[in-house]
Amino acid sequence: MPRYLSLVRIDETTAPAEGPSADLMRRMGELIEEMTKAGVLLDTAGLTPAAQGARVDWDGERVSVTDGPFTEAKEVVGGYALMQCKDRAEALEWTRRFLGVHGPEWTIACELREINEG
Repeated sequence: MPRYLSLVRIDETTAPAEGPSADLMRRMGELIEEMTKAGVLLDTAGLTPAAQGARVDWDGERVSVTDGPFTEAKEVVGGYALMQCKDRAEALEWTRRFLGVHGPEWTIACELREINEG
């Protein structure tokens, strides 16, 4: 069965300053439990803010490190889910459901990519 990576993109400038509400965390926990029981969810996590991250670049000759926040980035990866699904349609459905547990105070998107196994 193919594996899929869902990268959760978030605009940190518009996200609630207090972070996820208790209600969102409850709904998220229920969905994670359902995905785990279905044998779909392999791993998932939220990430620390971009201000605490670093970007490592290679220009063909040398490596450079830039500490966050990254001024040119409007959206950053805020989390991920690694899923094993029967096909792309199933992965898309789980991703839609993940987005659906968020309230109107969140502006997020998921980039869904199949993992190249070969």
